Amino acid sequence: MDKLIEIMDWKRKEISTRIRPVKMQDLANLGQRLKTDLSFRDALAKQDELSIIAEIKRKSPSAGDIAEGISATEQARTYINADADALSVLTDKKYFGGELEDLWEVNDFIRNHQRKIPTLRKDFMVHPIQVLEALEAGAQAILLIVRALNDDELKILREAADESGLDCLYEIHEEEELEKALQHDPKILGVNNRDLTRFVTDLKISEELIPQIPDSIVKVSESGIFEPEDAWFAKETGADAVLCGEALMRSEDVEGLVHDMKARG
Repeated sequence: MDKLIEIMDWKRKEISTRIRPVKMQDLANLGQRLKTDLSFRDALAKQDELSIIAEIKRKSPSAGDIAEGISATEQARTYINADADALSVLTDKKYFGGELEDLWEVNDFIRNHQRKIPTLRKDFMVHPIQVLEALEAGAQAILLIVRALNDDELKILREAADESGLDCLYEIHEEEELEKALQHDPKILGVNNRDLTRFVTDLKISEELIPQIPDSIVKVSESGIFEPEDAWFAKETGADAVLCGEALMRSEDVEGLVHDMKARG
């Protein structure tokens, strides 16, 4: 079975008990009350060096257990001290070992310690209730997997994010998905080097697709970033940022790895 279809089927069942009507005006009002000066897009759109989105991920379908039981807050502290530019917090429990509470705790830590770093809610988004949850938990961005959503769903989720003041990271893996994403005027576009149907990774996907993305869009290379050379390769393809999870979660020298990934900025 296609792994992404399996995950999306589960996600729709998982959130079914939480679904309720979400008014766009309520999102706009809450977004205004919770508004900060943090911008996920701006954190990635630097001209002088490659930006690093450091991901908090305890496990994955492809890698199995990565850092079971690790504290999201302590990992966030490590990433912030390593000078990561943004944080990605996985909130899917079944497949990635995350919790929505992780996002709350990470953003509470950021506020309490007066740190300036935006967060992405990394999950399989299907309904505006998840956007509301991300907003309440303090995120500045959400993930939209283009292949997993139809145009109406993408439109509704984008509208909910816009009303909330959240950025959307559109994720694609092939040219057809790029064409679909561009119909929705993305501000940030991530190329996932991992095929979510089979969980096979190839950095050449970024080499193929990133040059086709308009210059006005912030470009992110996702998955398969394990060594500094991988990040440099992504930069050479035209990426403004890389999203790195497993390598950073396993590293004994996160600060050194982040520094080296940025070294050819």
